[in-house]
Amino acid sequence: MEMRNRWLSIAIYTVSIGLGVLTFVYPFILPGAVGAQSMSTAHASETPLLYVLLLTLCLGVLLYEVQGEAVKTRQVALLGVLVAIDSVLRFVDIAIPGPGGFSPIFFLIILTGVVFGGRFGFLMGALTLFVSALITGGVGPWLPGQMFTAGWTGMCAALCRPVIEGLHLSGKKTEIWLLMGVGAFWGLAFGAIMNLWAWPFMVGPVDQYWAPGVGLQDTLRRYGVYYLATSLAWDLSRSVGNVLLIGIFGAPTLKALRRFERRLVFWYETPGQDEKQPELLGEKI
Repeated sequence: MEMRNRWLSIAIYTVSIGLGVLTFVYPFILPGAVGAQSMSTAHASETPLLYVLLLTLCLGVLLYEVQGEAVKTRQVALLGVLVAIDSVLRFVDIAIPGPGGFSPIFFLIILTGVVFGGRFGFLMGALTLFVSALITGGVGPWLPGQMFTAGWTGMCAALCRPVIEGLHLSGKKTEIWLLMGVGAFWGLAFGAIMNLWAWPFMVGPVDQYWAPGVGLQDTLRRYGVYYLATSLAWDLSRSVGNVLLIGIFGAPTLKALRRFERRLVFWYETPGQDEKQPELLGEKI
């Protein structure tokens, strides 16, 4: 079982990263596709396929989990509750806009990834963006890119778990500082990655926009100029917002999530034995 779960995690990481990266960088690899599309039609052709692939990936993981022990079905139920809560947070953010690119949804995506692992974190991010887009009317060609990037946020947050456990940081201020750093990074990274969804199809000043035939070094230089001029201030508000939310609410939220983790226990009985010790959640989604 442990080996099968490890291979499932590897498969999810490989497919999500490979498919997502290809989706973002294909204009640079196939420059002919850029010339045939305008900003209004960019990604329109592959968007339906990406929706199907992403949702199939998420559904496949969920179906796998509910086929296992009762503890996993409880994880799936908890995931649904957390996605609903985070989707409502995004609705509130749109109804009462915060400054710049600030959004409260990344706070919970990061913390659930840390507590429950990479698979849970990826599903939390991807499904939160999908459900909240349905609620807020934010469905469009950009949504698959947002789902990938939010999923990567939760997935990468899980990388903090070995550090936290190895250095015994759980419940300490150092853990919150570490996660504040993760929030600051992904506040900027989310915007920097999402810019690539549309940037190759834009036209404007030569020193800020890409054109077919431009080399890698010049492409990076142009993107850097474009990012500093158009996105940095917007993304900084998201980054600062993540830091503040984790700094203020991180400790009690982590405590609550870990309490749920400990209580997701499967008690079982076997013939000739009244009760065994509870199996704590050993395999994370």
